[in-house]
Amino acid sequence: MLIGYARTSTLDQKAGIEAQVRDLQVAGCDKLFQEQVSSVDVASREQLALALEFIREGDTLVVTKLDRLARSVAHLMTILDTLKGKGASLRIMNMGIDTGTPTGKLMLTMLGGVAEFEREIMLERQREGIARAKAYGKYKGRKPTARAKSEQIHELKKQGFGAADIARKLEIGRASVYRILSKI
Repeated sequence: MLIGYARTSTLDQKAGIEAQVRDLQVAGCDKLFQEQVSSVDVASREQLALALEFIREGDTLVVTKLDRLARSVAHLMTILDTLKGKGASLRIMNMGIDTGTPTGKLMLTMLGGVAEFEREIMLERQREGIARAKAYGKYKGRKPTARAKSEQIHELKKQGFGAADIARKLEIGRASVYRILSKI
């Protein structure tokens, strides 16, 4: 059985999810799981978890693109281990990769490694750029939003509001409210 999984990052990408679903249907997927959630928030990807739970021996999980499935090589390998443990495979449509074959397994592992390498290089360049900007006095970082609202926090506390209510009203984190209130 072919099990399709489609994901977009935000609710604004309605056309993106519709296109993925259409492609998965054309590919012959018998069952579809879809969600609109950030890939960063791996814990909240309920439909992916349901798809991995649903899949059985001999099934194939089908995705349109690799980045719709996994955030990192480690996450990809976890998914592949789950599929392998169930006797299932993975097919990535835009890459023509099917882990049901030895060549497909090799290609996916190599491509995942290259992707992780590229990301590490990008992060290294970003850190170097920030360090260079700091050295020239051009990089100041993010303005502290909670400290700027310090007077409002103290005023609301005097009025009897709790930390959670203050945080909600001022749209800052509750921990920030506690931190500012502890510096009296």
